[in-house]
Order: sequence, then structure tokens, then C-alpha cells
Amino acid sequence: MSWFGRVPGWPVMLMDGPVVLRPYRRNDATAWSAVRRANRAWLAPWESHLPGSWDETNSPAAFRYVHADQRRSARTGEGMPFAVCLREDGQERLVGHLNVGSIVRRAFCSGYVGYWVDSRVAGRGVIPTAMALAVDHAFGPGGLHRVEVNIRPENKPSRRVVEKLGFREEAYHVRYMHIDGAWRDHIGYALTSEEVAAEGGLLARWHRMRHEAG
Repeated sequence: MSWFGRVPGWPVMLMDGPVVLRPYRRNDATAWSAVRRANRAWLAPWESHLPGSWDETNSPAAFRYVHADQRRSARTGEGMPFAVCLREDGQERLVGHLNVGSIVRRAFCSGYVGYWVDSRVAGRGVIPTAMALAVDHAFGPGGLHRVEVNIRPENKPSRRVVEKLGFREEAYHVRYMHIDGAWRDHIGYALTSEEVAAEGGLLARWHRMRHEAG
């Protein structure tokens, strides 16, 4: 039995069209670092990070610590950390990250979702698709009942992701997290399994919405 053997729904690979979600691998270090470094202006204003320059904290060497932390959270059932990849022209490339984290089981069965995406593929539906895949998996094999997302009010692209998918806006968290030198407010969004069950899941909802819009 693998060391993931008793963790509900993990490890797993999820796919829809060219979008692939999979566990990280040690050899993702170079690709992860390249994407992170290329997207400093796009990502840095919205993320908390360790002391040090962006290049230092997003280097291939730093990925070793990121990967070790992800493995720990997955092993203990506290997280489902996914590399978000695109398969195009026979090639797979890492273009983002999505984690279902801070998972609490028993009577709560809930987790928080965080994500980022390469600006060069933003607007192509990659992260909404990834979110729908991950949430459906979390509500199914992952055994969760509720997922939450907290986003800074100013981060309109990220808010559009959850709003397009039909997450409820249900809270305003004042000075919620220390980001970019100050304590920042966040808007809380949430979704429960009952809210998408009748539609066949969140991915089915997302496909229908794209068809109707397009």
C-alpha cells in the first residue's frame, strides 16, 4: 500500500479536454519556477509569501520545500495539492496550481480552495475547469460536503472564476490575511455538495454555462 493509501480520494489525476490536474512531481521544479518567476507582477500582489526575493522563494531549490509541504498535507489528508497542466500539440505543460486545503473531516467535512494560473493562459477557462474538476472530486471520492474560497475584493479576475461557477458570496472578512505588506480584507465564497448535485456536478454546470454563452 502506498503512503497515501488511507486518504480519501488521493492521489488522483483529473482531466477535462486539455486541462489536467495531477499531483506534483519532484521534476516539476524547473517548470514551476519558470512559470512563477515569469508571473511575478501577475501573482505577487495577491499572495502571502516567505521572506526573501520573489526569485529566491520561487526558485527550483525552493520548490523542494513546497513539494515536501504538499506531500505532508496530502499524506495526512489535510490537502489535495494539484499541478494544473495543459495538454496541447502532444505536450503537457504546467500552467497553474490548485489546492483543496485546510481539510477538516467528521461533522465538518470542509476545505478551502486556493489557486493561481499563468497569465499567458488566463481567460481560456483553465482555472474554472480546474476548479470544477477539483470540487466535483472533493464532493465525491474526497468525501467533502463544503468548499470555501477567500479572495481579496480587488482581485477581480479571481472573483470572476468563482462567480461564474455559481459560488455564493457569504462573508466579508476584515483584515483577514497579511499580504503584500498589510492585513488585507477578503470576500468569502462557498459551495455545498447539495447545490450542484441536481445539475450533475460543478463541471456539468460549467459546461452548460459555456455552451449557453457561446
